Amino acid sequence: MERYFGNVDGVTATTVGYAQSHTPNPTYEQVCSGTTDAAETVKVDFDPNRVTLRTLSLLFLEVIDPFSVDRQGNDTGRQYRTGMFYTDDAQRDTYIAAIEQLIDREPRRPAVLIEPLRNFYPAEPYHQDYLDKNPGGYCHIPISKIANVRNRQRYVDRIWDLTLEQFAVTQHAATERPFVNEYDHTFEPGIYVDVVSGEPLFLSTDKFDSGCGWPAFSKPIRPDLVTEHEDDRVPGRPRIEIRTADTQIHLGHVFDDGPAELGGHRYCMNSAALRFVPLDRMVAEGYGEYVPLLDR
Repeated sequence: MERYFGNVDGVTATTVGYAQSHTPNPTYEQVCSGTTDAAETVKVDFDPNRVTLRTLSLLFLEVIDPFSVDRQGNDTGRQYRTGMFYTDDAQRDTYIAAIEQLIDREPRRPAVLIEPLRNFYPAEPYHQDYLDKNPGGYCHIPISKIANVRNRQRYVDRIWDLTLEQFAVTQHAATERPFVNEYDHTFEPGIYVDVVSGEPLFLSTDKFDSGCGWPAFSKPIRPDLVTEHEDDRVPGRPRIEIRTADTQIHLGHVFDDGPAELGGHRYCMNSAALRFVPLDRMVAEGYGEYVPLLDR
């Protein structure tokens, strides 16, 4: 967790230590014995002009298992309970709001404690910057998420402000209902953009009615705007998942049953992952350079 937060733009320092301890200045051995009731904790110093506490809270909830009691990964015990400890009412309110958003998206009772910080004692020097000193050391957080957290922080607030359906589709690869989604029957001129970042993805001139019940396109504006991933979640039906290259949100799947005259591909996308900008709004919204492409 220290390394994860240390990679966030705006975090100025991180310190690992022990919070809520009954014993002053506990040692690691004392904490592991269970006699101190301390929680292994990371103190995060940050510049609020560069990153907000809300962003840090959402990044925290994304990278842990917020429903696990006294455990994260392979680490178990009271010292591994999960919490967000506040020093003033504004911090408490931010934590509560983040937890409420989590419950909206995952209707279960979180195990994340929200408590006033009673104390914090820095851990021994060999615990500080652990992954820098031990590059191959065990970490319950995927290294890929640690490496990507700075990019993730650019979008995390907007992602958590999506509707519940948009969140489920883009973050958990859910599939919206066919035929009744927003853009299945939209064929007016315009551009389809990433619902999170606004990155242009598809042109209306490449959209066709496939009869599948979801928006279908023959190709993205550029191949490098999307990435392909194997998806074998449906037994006996391997598919190729499509995500955006930048935000890595789930868009849908690509199939080889599209019209031959359009290249043979069918990019079957979820409306919930897209936002449509009609032609008469493209210049005002900053997509003017793509207008000539609609005249092909």
